Amino acid sequence: MTHALHSSSIDASCFSFDGGSPAGFVIDIGGHSIYHAGDTGVFGDMQLIGELYEPEIALLPIGGRFTMGIKEAVKAVELIEPQIVVPMHYNTFDVIRQDPEEFRKAVESKVDTKVVILEPGEFIEL
Repeated sequence: MTHALHSSSIDASCFSFDGGSPAGFVIDIGGHSIYHAGDTGVFGDMQLIGELYEPEIALLPIGGRFTMGIKEAVKAVELIEPQIVVPMHYNTFDVIRQDPEEFRKAVESKVDTKVVILEPGEFIEL
């Protein structure tokens, strides 16, 4: 379980789980490491997550409302240095509408990380 930063206008203390603290997860399974950042903004300790756990895949939000947007998610990719990044938490409602192709172009212009854009129900195999 990792730290995550999430802003919201909702009082998180009304939730029954741990007061509503945001979190991410590093999953080590079958010799593969995956980082699911959760609903978060970019933060400097993402570099430590990359160094300590060397995730092959990072799932990062790009929606830009309550979480990081494209600019911040590109910085997160630079900090984590995964082989593959999957954008998430976007286009489910108007306020978080983003173009994942813009994210792909921005990532691929800065680092050697493959961007995999999934449609609902799609998956990737390790």
